[in-house]
Amino acid sequence: MRTPLDRVALVLVIIGALNWLSVGLFRYDLVASIFGTASLLTRTIFTIVGIAGLYSISLLFRETETARNQ
Repeated sequence: MRTPLDRVALVLVIIGALNWLSVGLFRYDLVASIFGTASLLTRTIFTIVGIAGLYSISLLFRETETARNQ
């Protein structure tokens, strides 16, 4: 069963991945363009997304409800 925190973390990781995709393909950093390059807010957003990524690692090692019932 996924918790609300799991879902929020996954959404943040997906947003971060899409931002990196735009950086890789188009050299366009959406977060930096909205909030400014190296501003405190930009660094905070990147930090939150990074923490969400670290948290999401735990999802790889959790059993699912289906796996427990078998």
